[in-house]
Amino acid sequence: MELPVPIPNRRVAGQALAEALKSYAGRDDVIVLALPRGGVPVAAEVARALGAPLDVMLVRKLGLPGHPELAMGAIASGGVMVMNDDVVRRLSVSPAAIEAVAEAEGRELARRERAYRGERPWPDLKGRCVILVDDGLATGATMHAAIDAVRAQQPGCIVVAVPVAPPDTVRTLEALVDEVVCPLQPQSFMAIGQWYQDFTQTSDDEVITLLDELAKPQQP
Repeated sequence: MELPVPIPNRRVAGQALAEALKSYAGRDDVIVLALPRGGVPVAAEVARALGAPLDVMLVRKLGLPGHPELAMGAIASGGVMVMNDDVVRRLSVSPAAIEAVAEAEGRELARRERAYRGERPWPDLKGRCVILVDDGLATGATMHAAIDAVRAQQPGCIVVAVPVAPPDTVRTLEALVDEVVCPLQPQSFMAIGQWYQDFTQTSDDEVITLLDELAKPQQP
């Protein structure tokens, strides 16, 4: 299906990605990992369509002190940290400032890990085809951290699937993974939300409900 612009909502975005990823359907080595929270309803549609289990890759953006919307890096499950060296250097961000933000975001990451996964163990990714899904990318810092965290677990392949991202971010990620699926790549890009009709924040309850429903493989 062609992705309408603006994208009506995350569910429609996920259905479009699922169509683009249909070659992965029915494979028992595929797992879909969503970047919470907004990536979860997108990834849920992908997991349903492919008959693959759904789990989460916890990533937290490291926002610039005083300008939290600007990413200076990201952290991910497993202690992975990826920094945007250009931003750090250009704005002379001190190591102490980075450490303070990373510590605060690390606490939130741990809280969400407990809330979303509960007693469910972290999935074994070795040799598996991992599809990383988010509701869109801007700089790609959070996805870069997720890729590094997944790669450390020796997967068979890594696929990034997002409905919208700027072309330069897509090109950067293409050098890091086996495949990038991104149907909408606008040259003029300010924020992910500008490309959605409904970009309502996804709640923790919605994330937990979808994970409980789709943690095990489905019939495609």
